Amino acid sequence: MFGSSKKTIELAEAVNEQAIVGRSLWRDAYDRFTSNKAAMVCVAILGCIVLFTLAGPFFAVWDNETIDWTAMGDVRGLGAPSVESGHFFGVDDLGRDLYSRVIQATTTSLLVGLIGAAMALIVGTLYGIVAGYLGGRIDGLMMRFVDILLAIPSTLVIILLLVVAGRSFIMLFVALGAVSWLSMARIVRGQTLTLKNRDFIEAARAAGVGEFTIMIRHILPNLLGVVIVYASLLVPEMILAESFISFLGLGISEPYTSLGALIAEGAGTMAYGTLWQLLFPLFFYVTIIITMFFIGDGLRDALDPKDR
Repeated sequence: MFGSSKKTIELAEAVNEQAIVGRSLWRDAYDRFTSNKAAMVCVAILGCIVLFTLAGPFFAVWDNETIDWTAMGDVRGLGAPSVESGHFFGVDDLGRDLYSRVIQATTTSLLVGLIGAAMALIVGTLYGIVAGYLGGRIDGLMMRFVDILLAIPSTLVIILLLVVAGRSFIMLFVALGAVSWLSMARIVRGQTLTLKNRDFIEAARAAGVGEFTIMIRHILPNLLGVVIVYASLLVPEMILAESFISFLGLGISEPYTSLGALIAEGAGTMAYGTLWQLLFPLFFYVTIIITMFFIGDGLRDALDPKDR
């Protein structure tokens, strides 16, 4: 009898210790994300691709601009992928090493996706918070401006900016950022409208906290879950948009390249039997897009308050 009561007391103390420890919402989201096997596999694959772009140049025999005239003379034979020649992925139609060009193109596409999403994240979040929190005529004017820009096809805006201002890295980022923040602003504005009348916001106002401080310290942290999920899904959208522009021949100019440009070049030389020019960049392109979508899906499940 005494032994059973002692076990009951120990069990109660253990339960109390577990209850006291507790977990934060971000810790809970981290645990939920790491338990998502598909998302974690995609994180590992994406990490390998990033490692390839960082460490790959150390193993390259040829740079991305040098022309191998011997391989160019017979693309079907000497230009095929070979370890002996140093062209691990073969050469393109101009005799340039495809291995080095794929590294450069993958780096470019990843930078476009990350920087484009970052621009949308910063501009769209700040714009949406200000419009939703201030409300009234200011909100109406700000959102009508967004509606007008959304009515214009984003691809047309990107093409016009690149044609008028020139094809360069900076202009490509500006063009993608100019159209990517609009949807983010509308999402953040809608979430802000639901938060600004909550009790903790009213309490902050009653305590004399300034409007700007309320937006930054009280509303913004409660929007991070939605913002992070949308930003993660925006990265592959940026890569898709840049690849489409490059496929049309309006992307960044030589000697720089991207996966979309390499895919366009490979598709144009398929008739000559040089499938490696299409398959290698297409493999990295599809892998990046799929992994990013799975990671975004995992973040959405981890940060969804309805599933807690």
